[in-house]
Amino acid sequence: MSSPFFAMVCCFKMKLNKFFTENNRVALAFSGGVDSSYLLYEALRHGCDVRAYFVKTVFQPQFELDDALRMAEHLNADIKIIEADVLSDPTVVSNPADRCYYCKKLIFSRIASEAENDGYDVILDGTNASDDEGDRPGIRALRELSVRSPLKECGLTKSEIRNLSREAGLFTWDKPAYACLATRIPTGTGITADKLERTEKAETFLASLGFSNFRVRMVGDSAKIQLLESQIDMLLKNRITILNELLKYYDTVTLDLAVRT
Repeated sequence: MSSPFFAMVCCFKMKLNKFFTENNRVALAFSGGVDSSYLLYEALRHGCDVRAYFVKTVFQPQFELDDALRMAEHLNADIKIIEADVLSDPTVVSNPADRCYYCKKLIFSRIASEAENDGYDVILDGTNASDDEGDRPGIRALRELSVRSPLKECGLTKSEIRNLSREAGLFTWDKPAYACLATRIPTGTGITADKLERTEKAETFLASLGFSNFRVRMVGDSAKIQLLESQIDMLLKNRITILNELLKYYDTVTLDLAVRT
């Protein structure tokens, strides 16, 4: 382990130890992603009484729940699955530029209510020091609801969390960043369960072919595939197979040449 990384780890552990000493009974908003998985690991490692709450909505694909359950089992953690009807909120459905704020407010209010009933009054989430509040309106909702973000408070960046997760043996250490299914629908275009279902089916199919870190955007009734430049050849080799499947859900299928990097 390099000296700068070792120094950073020591500093982080001191800060996190202090945090969990002061907050040793917590509820964790848990997605099964890189950040919340590492935070759950650290909470348990510090002997904290922690319960993980996974909120199931139509915005999350099935693999997110599967990963959350797998990680909870791996860590022998207490996890509770709750549901939230995000499409019951007219503002969320209308899909404004700050939709994430209203969605987070709904979801974390649901967690807060459930956690209070379970006897937890401190709620944590996995926001880290790399997350820019200007690009993430949902962070405003967390602040309004007094949600604590220990990874951000301790100054840990995404890359550092990945390194620490690998050191800890967490399978999520190299899990690609994932944004909810609603982000595939253009801002200002209404969100429906049907659009979300079509998106999930299309992305699940591409993942089954071996594609990773990609998106299937919805433009009208067309699909616009965004993927890594290194995977374009694989897409072309599977072009007919992909068209045959995705045309079940969209009128046309296109490739975004402004590739993901």
